Parts: sequence; structure tokens; C-alpha cells
Amino acid sequence: MFFTISGFDLIVVLVLAFVIDLVLGEPPFAIHPVVWIGKMISFFKHRAPSKNRRIYGIFMALCCILFAALIGTVATLILDTESIPALVRYLVAAWFLKMTFAVRCLMDAGKEVYEELATGDLDGARKNLSMYVSRNTSKLTPEQVSSAVIETSSENFVDGILSPLFYFALFGPLGIIAAYVFKATSTLDSMVGYRDPQYLHLGWFSARTDDILNWIPARLSLIPISIAAILLRLVPSFSRSLDPESAVKIAIEDGTKTPSPNSGYPMAAFAGAMGIRLEKPDVYVLAARNPYPQFFHIKLARSLVLSSSVISLLMCASVLYIIMDRFYIL
Repeated sequence: MFFTISGFDLIVVLVLAFVIDLVLGEPPFAIHPVVWIGKMISFFKHRAPSKNRRIYGIFMALCCILFAALIGTVATLILDTESIPALVRYLVAAWFLKMTFAVRCLMDAGKEVYEELATGDLDGARKNLSMYVSRNTSKLTPEQVSSAVIETSSENFVDGILSPLFYFALFGPLGIIAAYVFKATSTLDSMVGYRDPQYLHLGWFSARTDDILNWIPARLSLIPISIAAILLRLVPSFSRSLDPESAVKIAIEDGTKTPSPNSGYPMAAFAGAMGIRLEKPDVYVLAARNPYPQFFHIKLARSLVLSSSVISLLMCASVLYIIMDRFYIL
């Protein structure tokens, strides 16, 4: 397949997608490509046979990934059609790319929990937290509720922001397609990638593929997180709240302590950077020497997510700029 998409085109699309995400957030479900992918996964999931579930799970995953790749291909072809005005091509491609990551959504996750903890409404905070995490929230302490929100934000920084941008930059002219392939894999993992008896075999391929695709971005996440901590320390209100050196140190020490081979790295980096302990009861403890987080740490994590996302954007744009002369034939 031949494309004439340049590095400049891709950088423009990337920046526009980021702006669209921050300004508009998520669109209605009816016009959200990732929702379409999710509905396709649900279609296959509800028709899964009782036997040969692993083979069926592989077939389901490949079909959904192919569907996602077709969506990315449509966006790529539009971007590559010179008869369409450049501004229209950029906006359409940016809109499609934006659907693969969600900075604003991740920043807003747990906002209600923060407000309820700040006003002392622990029961309300527990109830709202249950929308974001799978653990039982009914008996969590305020510190454990704060920890769960920060764990969710930091873990999802990789698969919800960094990984799609990483694959977009890595594959150049095919970047939108690659971002959609990753997003389909991530969505499959979130819907069927569990280890319980119902999904153990059905979601095996999806979970393993997601682990593979997130392996490099999870470890690379230490770079934008630590750089973001360095830059935020220049702001007087954050100067005593963040430790970039500890972000890297704790991530290296505790990054392998979670059941997932990848989620521990960004979570431990956030814990180290903010000087807090993150804990899922009876499962893992990260940065055990640090004190438990308080509700105000949720707001600090929000700032760290945004700053790390901006750094990730600049890193990906730099990669595209450096190798843009190679973006003329594949």
C-alpha cells in the first residue's frame, strides 16, 4: 500500500487530535468508533460456544482487530486524498485519531470521588469509585479510596494515552491504523481479558496480546512521568509535592509487583513521584515506605496525568519530525 502522507501531515493531525480531546472530550456513543468496536466484541461474546472457547476467542479478537484496522484505513485514505481540502483532511483524521486516546476523560475520572472525599462523604465516594474499579469498595478507608482513584489514573495513562500515541508515531503513515489496532486489543482485554472461569479461555488471546502491545509503552512511561514531575516542580504550588528521582526509583523497584506485567510501572512511577503509597488490599503494595494518599493527592495526580500526556505528545511529535523524510513510500 502506498501513501504520500508526510511527517508534517501526521504532526498536524496529532496536535489537532490532542486539542479536540481536551476541548470536546468524548463524543456521543452513536458516533464513537471505539463504542462500535465494543458492540462488535459484545456481539461475539454473547455468542461464545461452551466448547473450544480459546479458538473462538482468537477468532473473535482477530475479527474485531480487523474491523478496527478498517476504520483506521478509512481515516488514513481520507488523509491521503489530495482532492479533499487540507483542513478537512486534517480535521477528519484528527477526529478519528482522537478516539483512540482520552486525556480529558482520564483527568475527569474520579473527579466526583475527590469532591465527595473533600466534603467528608465517604459513602458517596465509595459508590462513585465502584464505577471505575472492579474491587469491592464498600469497606475502603478514605486513604484506600484515594489510592484506588490514583491507581486507575496512572494505570490508564499507558493504555489510554501513551500506547495509542506510541503506535501512531511508530508506524508513521500507517499510524492511525496502528492506533486503532491497539485500541481494539485494549478494548478486548477490558471486556473479556479476565482470569475467572467465564473468560479464562475466551479472553486468553486478547489479554496476552494486550500485554505484549503495552510492554514497551509501560516501561517508556517512566520518561514522560518523570519529566512532567520535573517541570511541575517549577510551579510553586507543586515544588514540594513531587520527586522525579523517586518516580524512576520506585518504578524500577516495584514495577513488577502487580499481577499485570505492565500496570505496575506507571502506578509505581506516580507513587514515587507524589511520595505516596498505593495499595490494592490483599493484592499489591507500591512504595510501601511512603504514607497513604489523602484526597488532595487525587488532584495532584490529575495534574501529573495532563503534564505527562503533553510530554508524550511532544515526544511522539519529535519522533515524527526526526524521521519525516522517510514518510513517502511504504
